[in-house]
Formats: sequence, structure tokens, C-alpha cells
Amino acid sequence: MITVVGTGTGAPPDPDVLAGAELVVGGRRHLDAAALPGTAERVVLGPLAPALDTVARYVRADRPVAVLASGDPGFFGIVRALAERFGPERLDVRPGVSSVAAAFARIGLPWDDAVVASAHGRDLRTAVNLCRAHPKVAVLTGPGAGPAELGAALRPYRRVLVVASALGSPDERLERVTPAQAAARDWGTAVSVVVCLDESRALGPARTVAGAARRPAGWALDEAEFAHRDSMITKFEVRALALARLGPRPGDLVWDVGAGSGSVAVECARLGAAVTAVEKAPDGVERIRANAAAHGVDVRVVHGAAPAALAGLDDPDDPDAVFVGGGGRELPAVVTACARRARRTVVVAMAALDRVPAAREALTGAGFACDGVLVQASRLAPLPGDVTRLAATNPVFLLWGVRPRARTEGVAQ
Repeated sequence: MITVVGTGTGAPPDPDVLAGAELVVGGRRHLDAAALPGTAERVVLGPLAPALDTVARYVRADRPVAVLASGDPGFFGIVRALAERFGPERLDVRPGVSSVAAAFARIGLPWDDAVVASAHGRDLRTAVNLCRAHPKVAVLTGPGAGPAELGAALRPYRRVLVVASALGSPDERLERVTPAQAAARDWGTAVSVVVCLDESRALGPARTVAGAARRPAGWALDEAEFAHRDSMITKFEVRALALARLGPRPGDLVWDVGAGSGSVAVECARLGAAVTAVEKAPDGVERIRANAAAHGVDVRVVHGAAPAALAGLDDPDDPDAVFVGGGGRELPAVVTACARRARRTVVVAMAALDRVPAAREALTGAGFACDGVLVQASRLAPLPGDVTRLAATNPVFLLWGVRPRARTEGVAQ
């Protein structure tokens, strides 16, 4: 049997739980703080594989093992690795209080509506994009993925970072800082968790399901759901297919270039992605902000004309997907600039047939596998006399390019 003991936030494990262990595995600080059996072999956790090999020798000999871990070891902890290697039936898990629960308790906020992400040994960009998109995110940090790196990536966003260090110890501290302040500090190795807050939305309504907000029941919303100018908006039939090809999801970053009313940007944000919208018209910028606010999502809006605005865009990482709306002479240059940056896919909507070959060439020239369709829909429309006709909407060409590696290797999480 392997007894997995969560030490809580600084509380040493019960000596009785460890009394019969012949092997005790844990971080140095956990081992130093615990009352261990004098005859037990001790393994200080460094690389995980050698420690698991040692555990395996004891398990094969049916000798008892104890593993010490921080907080709740089943929450982004060592229980996963142990269950995969030895099977859950061999584990006796004694959880402590997780650092996330302790941090929210210290700042007096509920966390059933928080998104929790681990950047420990993982790509920081997923946690960054969750912090951009959601009002309450807890980030478990690690070397090279701490408050400074998180703050640097969140500079353009109105967020407060609560950095919780050495939780449960005499040196415990919680500091509220802006992203810029976090980026300018050396935080050392004692950081337990970083809570990222949009304080205007940090206290949401009571929830039934924990975690990120529920995905919307529907998408490709009717045009009437958005403020727009003279019907200059991506129609819902086109938007439905564009969303299917963009594939926005939590942890992704999506650009909406030539955003117009921002209908695509808002829909991507409703599906959980972080979104930056680029729009050259000042009144369009205000409409996008109003539409985002009306739908309760956070869309970052950049005022500028592509492709020049893309060169100065201060998103610190490349987008997973890009939607390019509108046309104009600059379209090939815009598509090329977007294809240079997009990690997964670029989707282009055009009303003009003349623009299609150049846009397709821009995608294929950037190494994308390109496909497309002409979307031509007719809607039911009433006529006098209680009869109905079909009213045609303007046809729109939709092209999409996908990086071949995204198809074969999957997308980074």
C-alpha cells in the first residue's frame, strides 16, 4: 500500500499515519518537517522517474510506502502519476488543504467559480490566456512560470495579481500587485499560487457547477444580438462555419482582425478563449466594447489598421487562431501577416470574388493547407397574406488555412 499524505498549508503529517512506512518519499522540506520512522528509507523528490522506480521495488515486495506532498495531492499533484504507475487501488490518499483553497480563504473570496491552471512544468501561455479571458483564475506556478512572467504577459490587461507565498508557514505573505509590478520583481521560490482577478467581476452569481462559466447553450447568435452599423456584420450562417473552423476554447488566444462589430470576437470569448479584436474605425472600436460588455465577456480591443497594427500588437505570444473579416486592397498582406503568427488556423471571410485567389495564395504560401466554401443562404421571410418566401443573403467566401503540424501533432495545451 502507498499512503499519500497531503501536508496541508504548512501542517506536518500525523506521525501515526507514517508509523509503519518503510520508505518515505517527499520534498526535502516535507521530510524535514515530518516525524519519520527511524528505520525508514528516505528519498528526496527531484526527478520523478527514479523516485517511482524506488517505490516500485517496495511495492513489488509488498512493503509499505508513504509519499508526502503539498496540500491536496490529488489536485494537480502526485496522485495522478502514482495511480497511472501502480493503480488507484494501491493508494490510500490523505488530502490536506490545497494552496488554491488556502489562498482564496485568505483573501475572502469563494472559488467555486474560479478557473484553476497549473503552469508548473507546463507552457505558461495556457494560464495566461485563461487569465485574459476569465475574471477569477488561480495559477499554480513553477520555475520560469511565476508571478513575474505572468505579470509581463498580462501588462495590457486590467487585472490584479494576488501572490501567495509560503502559505501556512511563519513566513506566509499575500501581496496584491498590478501585472507591471509583478513583472518588475524577483519573487524567489516560495510562491505557492497566484490568483488573477478582474475585480469588477470577481464576485459572480452563485453557481451550480464549479469551474469556468458554462459553455453557452448556443452560438452563431442572431445579428440582432449585436450592435452594428447598416447590417455590416458577419451573418450568423457565416459565423457558425467560421467558429467551427476557428475552434476557440479555454486557454486559446484568438485574433479578430478587421473586427467590425466584433461579433466573431464576442462569440469566441463566450466559448472561453482570450480574444484580441483589431479595428480601424473609432466607432467600430466602441461598438466592439459595447457588444463585449453586453455579453459579459472580456475582449481586448486595439484601434488600428491591419497589417500595420499587427506588427505593433503587444500580445506577448502568437494567436492560436485568427479570423480576418472584410476585404480591401490590403487583404493579401493582412492574411500573410496573420498566417505568419497563427499557431493553428486562419479563417478569412470575403464578399468579393476578386479577393479569393490572392487570399488563398497568401495562406498556401505560408505553408497552410487551404480549403474553402461559398456560403449562400436563404432565410424564411414573411409575405402579405400569411405566406412565406425565401430571402437570399449576400454570398460570402470563407477560406481557412490549417498548419499541417496542428493536424498531426495536436495543439499545445
